[in-house]
Formats: sequence, structure tokens, C-alpha cells
Amino acid sequence: MTFQDLNINTPLLRAVEELGFTKPTTIQHRVFPIVMSGRDVCGIAQTGTGKTFAYLLPCLRQWKFDKSKDPQILILVPTRELVVQVVEAAKKLTPYMSVVTVGVYGGVNINTQQLELEKGVDVLVSTPGRLFDLAMNGAFKTKTIKKLVIDEMDEMLNLGFRKQITNILELLPAKRQNLLFSATITEEVEKLMNEYFSAPVRVEAAPTGTPLENIIQTAYSVPNFNTKVNLLELLLSANEAMTKVLIFAATKALADQLYEQLETKFPEIVGVIHSNKEQNHRFNTVKQFKAGVYKYIIATDVMARGIDVAEVTHVINFDTPDVPENYIHRIGRTGRADKKGIAITFITEKEKPLQKAIEELMKQPIPMLDLPETLEISDVLTEDEKPKVRMKIIQIKLPKKEEVGASFHEKSAKNSKVNVRKNRKEIMQKKYGKPISRGAKK
Repeated sequence: MTFQDLNINTPLLRAVEELGFTKPTTIQHRVFPIVMSGRDVCGIAQTGTGKTFAYLLPCLRQWKFDKSKDPQILILVPTRELVVQVVEAAKKLTPYMSVVTVGVYGGVNINTQQLELEKGVDVLVSTPGRLFDLAMNGAFKTKTIKKLVIDEMDEMLNLGFRKQITNILELLPAKRQNLLFSATITEEVEKLMNEYFSAPVRVEAAPTGTPLENIIQTAYSVPNFNTKVNLLELLLSANEAMTKVLIFAATKALADQLYEQLETKFPEIVGVIHSNKEQNHRFNTVKQFKAGVYKYIIATDVMARGIDVAEVTHVINFDTPDVPENYIHRIGRTGRADKKGIAITFITEKEKPLQKAIEELMKQPIPMLDLPETLEISDVLTEDEKPKVRMKIIQIKLPKKEEVGASFHEKSAKNSKVNVRKNRKEIMQKKYGKPISRGAKK
């Protein structure tokens, strides 16, 4: 099947052809006719399957010019980077259409975004929190929205956006078409669909757990962190084919630490991206990576959702992900648009159970490679890797409650005081041998 076989109008078809695409992906050709029929859709597809075009193409095909300045199509995504990515994709598809696409997200001046929306918008792409704030400010009217797209639904719920999403759904007109795309359909996703969607048609294409066929997966068994660093530097230095490499780190702190070490060896061609970095830094890093200025970029799982670079040659999992589905998301960043990709994972003894969980999810093993002979095996351990000395704690047997005495002690005889009522007459008798009176009263 080609894009010409789909019911795409001339302006869209021309844009698709100029982008160099001839055949729709599985998710694209399965979703298109269902969206065109007006039914709600639940698309189950992992990263790298072309789902952005899967919902943009039919939505833009059905878009009609309207004098209203308010949006007809609303697209919700979890991160700022994904907002930018979807806006770029929409603009690439609409050079021959009078469609105005605007992206909004948190972390920047809301007043500037409000002014932009008031000028007029047809396709609005946003993160949930900022969208709700703008709606409450009256920046746009929700009654004109005909299509709602929720992309990366599982990730949005993981990031804690459930309340904002339900608030937005309550604001939208009841008569609308809903399109939801998610790598995994959790109970929470099911609950939201049952409550707000109308009998959605499920379309499954390369669901999570299905490794992409055009990605070569390999792994190394590595003894410790510092040997991982040595292996990474060795692979990057020795393999000239590694021209665009995405390196995944488990935490923001580790990403920074790894960046400092690689920047020394590969100056000005390494970038780092995570949620602690300023927004402009993040956008510029991705831009430099796409332009080829940076050959290597270090990222955490959440930030990598917004990195859509068609020619990532390699994905290196410096740390084995602790969530098996994240492994599929990570390696899906390479091998896009039917191109070959390579995914390499570093696995320590401690990470072997994580490897097993990934292999069970994929229903296939990850091929293991021998460590290069020239690799320097480090014996320097990090604080986390050092064996912990466990002291034996001796429990002191406390006396039972009934055996415990009073919380005070008897006073010594000389300190004891006894309150005695004294008679003056008796005291005088004892002292002087006779009672002494005070004298007669006058």
C-alpha cells in the first residue's frame, strides 16, 4: 500500500511525497480509515512506528476552513519536547494548506502564549497543565474542538497528569472524536477510555514488548560502573559508524557525571539532556544533535520521549532500564523510518534480573558479546558497588514491665521530713521546766 491508496487530498499527498515517504507504516494505514469513519480510536503502538503521522494525516484530511479563531483539533502530549516535535510534524504536512498550528507548554510566559492563541489557531498542541491554565484564562474556546488526540497516554499518567486530563475532558464538547495512542494499556488508561470515549476501535501495531525487526540488539556483561565508562569510550572511539548515538542513563545525576567524563575525551560533540536542564538548553541540545554538531547525546528516559531524530545510528543503554517497557521505548529511537538501527546494553551482575525481565517481555534473548580485548577492566568501585560491612546488632534484653521498680528512691533518714503539729506550751515546758505564757491580755 502507498499513500496514494489512502484517501489523502492533494495538498497532503504532495507534502508527504516531498518529505520522501511513499508507503504508510502499519499503524498509519490501519488507523486512517477508522478515523475517517468518525469512530473513536485506541492505538497501541510503540515508539518509532510512525504514530504522529497516523493521527495527523486523517485529522488534517478532515479539517475544513472555519472563520473561528478557536482550535478544531486538540493534541495532548506529556513533554515540552514532544509539543515541539508534533508542531514540526504538523507544519511539514501543511505547507499547501492554510492550517495554523500552535504549541504551548509550561515553563515560559503564559501571557505570550495567550496572545498567540488569540490571533487564531486550528491545531493546538499542548501539555495538560498549561492547556488547562490557558482554557481557564479564556485564551481560547473549547466548544469548537472536533477532535481530541491524547498521545503517549501511559507516560502522561506516569507523570501524574491524570487530574489535568480529566479536567480538560470535562471542558470539551460531548460531540467530538477521541483518538488515544499509548504503548501500554493499563487499568488507569482503560478507566479513562470507558468513562470518556464512545466504544473506541482498538488498533494494535507493534505493541510494546515487540522488538522492532530492523534493530540489531546486543549486550555486554560488564563488572562495574568504571569499566562501563571505559567500554563506552572505547566503542565511541573505535567505531566510525557511530555518528549519531543516543546514550541512556538511569538518573539525572548519572547523566551529568557521564557527560563530564565524555566531554573531556570528546570535546564539543557531546550533549546532555534531562528535566533539570533549562528549557532553552534542552531545545538547543536536540537541535545540535539533529544538525550533526553533537555526535553523542546523553539522556534520561523521560526526556528521550521528545527526541525524534530519524538517523540515530546507535542506542546505548549505559544502564539497564528497571522497567522492561522502557527498554523497548529506548531502542525504538533508532531504526526509524525503515532504516537499520543498533542497540547496545551494558549489564552488570546486579542488573541481570532486569535483563531477564526484558527478555521475558520480548520473548527472546538479547545476544551477548565478548568484551573487547583492549578494554581496561577497572577495579575501582563506586560507593554503591563497595561491599557493605554489616555489624551484628546485639539486642539488649529489657526487664519486663512488672519487674521494674518505682521511679523514685527512699530518702536517707537525715533528709526525711515528717510534718508534726507542735504545741508551744509543751515546747516551753520542755525547755524551761515550766510553761511560760505570753502574758495577760491587756
